[in-house]
Amino acid sequence: MALKRHRLAHRRKTVGHTQESLAEKLGVDRTTVVRWERAESEPQPWVRPRLADALGVSPDELSGLLADVGTARTQRSDRLSAVLKNPRTVDLAAVARLRQELAQLIDSYDASPSITILPDASRLHSEVSLLRAHAAGQAVRHALRDVEAAASIFMGQLVWDASQRRNAQAALTYYDQAAHAAKQNKDPEAEAQARLRRSFIALYSEGDPKSGLAQAAQAAQLASRCRNHALSALALLHVGEANAMMGERSVCERALGQAENHLGRIDGDDGAGALTSAGQLNRLAGSCYLLLGEPKRAQSLLEAVPSGIQKRRKSHAIVLGNLALAHLRQHDLDGATETLHQVIDAVEETRGGGAVNVLFAAGRELRPWRDRPDVQEIMDRTLALMSS
Repeated sequence: MALKRHRLAHRRKTVGHTQESLAEKLGVDRTTVVRWERAESEPQPWVRPRLADALGVSPDELSGLLADVGTARTQRSDRLSAVLKNPRTVDLAAVARLRQELAQLIDSYDASPSITILPDASRLHSEVSLLRAHAAGQAVRHALRDVEAAASIFMGQLVWDASQRRNAQAALTYYDQAAHAAKQNKDPEAEAQARLRRSFIALYSEGDPKSGLAQAAQAAQLASRCRNHALSALALLHVGEANAMMGERSVCERALGQAENHLGRIDGDDGAGALTSAGQLNRLAGSCYLLLGEPKRAQSLLEAVPSGIQKRRKSHAIVLGNLALAHLRQHDLDGATETLHQVIDAVEETRGGGAVNVLFAAGRELRPWRDRPDVQEIMDRTLALMSS
């Protein structure tokens, strides 16, 4: 169930603007207008007066158009709708349709604010749980538990990201549900993914690298059981990051080397290949060397992350945020502020919790130079971002 600002789009059409012509008038990209109308982002404060003028409305009326967010539910197949009314009739075809809907939602994650995906994801998660509770036949129950594990992992990811990584407990509850479904299905790969997600909570929300290390190490062991090199590599990269947080350089580098070995063995049949985007090794190794107090080496690694990661806007924003920190810790304020503008651009679109946290960390380190105009501009944009 996607969100949409129907009245905003209707007003644009009423005054004779296409999305392209309105974007041109405001000096923004067409995709920016698209995101406004899909309720994926908010117009920034300095754009709103010009937007109100272009639409022929007052500032208060524009606020009303922006606040009026409705839903644009995608059509469900008649068969799936019938199954949801009578859960005992669920079959493998209906499960396949639910799996397809979940895949579409997951594909939208990196380009959209998590809060806009949550309603659809929550609905689908509830539907899968309902059908699994009523399903007849072992094959259908097994398939539903498989989808339930994936949907639970995705829900944990969404609620954590939408809360800017503060709502850890809700995410952990979903990951526990995923692990339970995976164990029932005797699926070490899904259980490894749930364990790995738990390690993210420990590392990035709770500040507990020992717990994060334990979860990531368990994920790596589970991934090795199913010979999933992509998932093994990702788990080992976070083993390395946990050790870097504890100042354990040699152990960190050993884990990075093991991860690189697994990355070199990935083939097209690897079930979790999508988890390991291009440049994952450089991205997390760069984070490790930042934690180990080597910003120059971190910068070199982060700058070598392939451009393909830009398609994953939330991940790319974190890379840029860490790169800004690397510049800053080498007292390169020009490089830091230039990169932070790119981070803010990405956060305006995606509201990714990881990038927000890195942005705040950079803001704290910029305080000694807050009287510089370029630093003040970063702080002003960050404040506007948080108040929009």
